[in-house]
Amino acid sequence: MILLLLFYEFFKIGLFAIGGGAVTIPFLFDLTEKYDWFSKEQLIDMIAVSQSTPGPIGVNMATFAGFQTAGIGGGIIATIGLVLPSLVIVILISKILRKYMNSPLLSEIMLAIRPVVIALILFASFELFVLSITSWYRAGFAVLLFVMVWFYKRSPIFYILLSGVLGVVLKL
Repeated sequence: MILLLLFYEFFKIGLFAIGGGAVTIPFLFDLTEKYDWFSKEQLIDMIAVSQSTPGPIGVNMATFAGFQTAGIGGGIIATIGLVLPSLVIVILISKILRKYMNSPLLSEIMLAIRPVVIALILFASFELFVLSITSWYRAGFAVLLFVMVWFYKRSPIFYILLSGVLGVVLKL
């Protein structure tokens, strides 16, 4: 029963998370309130791991959340549930786009979706900020890294590794 529920919930997320993996985060926060599969604090760890590992963040989070909830089978089922809607939609849209590629209505629809995607990403960012900044040390660390990223254009890998090392050393 849990595997069916995992598939259903992640299928819904995959169906409505338009715009990439970061858009799945608000849906995952919703899961923390509906089920006892994982806590908000565990979700923060899942996001950190998912962003630090190769592959799409949404797929990584679905796999991690499914594994956290129901082991290897849960990871597989959650991942399939998340990816299946995109697979079906991409196949259907590719057929439609060929036919209506130059349609003004289609262009307007795509433009209308953009603000929703931005709003979802901003909401997820704010939630992550609130849950992650639990002390003055963490706030200072976040500000320092923000300034470094802003002024010193380096590879994201550099900042991920730096944050991981400093987090362990400073016990953040």
